[in-house]
This record gives sequence, C-alpha cells and structure tokens, in this order.
Amino acid sequence: MAFSCANLPETLIEDELFGHEKGAFTGAMGTRRGRFEAAHQGSLFLDEIGDLALGLQAKLLRVLQQRSLERLGSNTPINVNIRLLCATHRNLGEMVEQGEFRSDLFYRLNVVEIQIPPLRERRDEIATLGHHFLVRFAKQFGKSVRRFSPVALQALEEYSWPGNVRELENAVQRAVVMADGPAVELWHLPKAFCNGWEQQQEECSYDRELREFKRRLILRVLRDCDGSKSEAARRLGIARGYLHRLINQLHIEGVADESFADLPEICTPVM
Repeated sequence: MAFSCANLPETLIEDELFGHEKGAFTGAMGTRRGRFEAAHQGSLFLDEIGDLALGLQAKLLRVLQQRSLERLGSNTPINVNIRLLCATHRNLGEMVEQGEFRSDLFYRLNVVEIQIPPLRERRDEIATLGHHFLVRFAKQFGKSVRRFSPVALQALEEYSWPGNVRELENAVQRAVVMADGPAVELWHLPKAFCNGWEQQQEECSYDRELREFKRRLILRVLRDCDGSKSEAARRLGIARGYLHRLINQLHIEGVADESFADLPEICTPVM
C-alpha cells in the first residue's frame, strides 16, 4: 500500500491511515479500514513523511511501538504487522533540530537509510531514463519518435535538473508531443533547456571544441579501422573500455554514413 502525506489536511490523513468507525463523524456512513490495516502482513509506503503534522507524528510513533491502532471513533485496538517504508525530499535531521519533526519518531524510522542522489549527480542515467520516457510517450501519443538528436541529448545531460526525474519526464513528454519526425531536436525541448544549453555552449567554447575534436578523431580512426573498436583503441593508445565510454559520451554509437570528406587531417592523437 502507498500513501502520500503531502498537501492534505491532518484530519484526512488520519482517516486515510487509521480508518474510522460508522458514525465517527458527520458523513461516516460505514466502517472504513485505513492504510495500516489494508497493509497488514505486507508493506506500507508513506511518501513525503516530512510533511506529517506533529500531532499525527505522535500517533504514528505509538502505532509503530505498539504494533496496534484504533480507528477513529473506536477504543478497540487492532493489531497490525507491516513493513514501513518512508520517503521525503526534506532533511529530517535538520527538521528535528528545528523542532518540526519528532526526534523519537525520526530514530524509530531511521533504521535503514537509503540516500538517492539528485538527477544532476547521476548524469550517466539521464540518457537511459530519457529514452525510457520517450518510448512510453511515443507509444501513448502514437508518434514516430524513436530517439534524441545528439544536440538534444547533450542539452538534457548538461541541464541542472532542479525538478529531478519528474522534470525529466515532463520535458520528454513535451518534446514527444512537439516532435514531428523520428528524432527529438533541441527546439522541441522547453525554452529553459535551449537557452541554458546555448548559453553554456557560448561560455564553454573550449570544452565544446575539445569534445568535437575527440568525436571527429574517434570517427576517423573507426573509419580507418573498418569499425573495429579493438583496433581503434590500439591505434589511439587507450583501453577498449575507455573507448566504449567515449563512444557513449560523444554519441558516436549508431552513427551511420558519417561524412568524412570535410574532416581535416589530425596529427598524432593525445587523449
């Protein structure tokens, strides 16, 4: 069972978690089981636990300690056996210091803590997540979009993502809706992505030129080696695994019919 504690009145959250008896309040026409009862012998996930009011924090602590609860309007204890998982975007340790979260509940909940870094610290996952959302929305909207253009993907990977994965999902959804071909282009993304990427490119011309140099060099060596990555890595003097990472980072994988006619001769490579 799952429940979000965010942006709901305290009385509604209490009813959702612990349930009520018939006649417990106006409109209570029958008995209702809460999420704790429904999750008996299973797992209950409480999202945004940091938004839980102090009064409900005390009641939640009592349920966890005693492994029993009472529905609203009842004095009869009901035993529950659950595994509780909680999540929050807030720093509960700081909230404890500020008196916004009960320390006894914090230590009761904080048995196994899993820190999930923000998306900006997991940039190697952006392409995978973005493609997952692209496939899903293309199917949902009946679009022929199958991939991101190299520039669009680079813009996604270099964005700061203050909204984390939800922002990425929304950005890809918009791009799929706007796209009219097989690829999502830079101008299909929200304006903040385009402007931010263009500004960053202007400010980081050295990085851009270095990235382009590496890309053109690897493409040329792969052409000379007839696509053999092992031979290309040997000629470049780098490990084959590192070459694979460069190919992924520079979006070279899958490039077909690349034009090399205008590529200037490159001296001995230094990577």
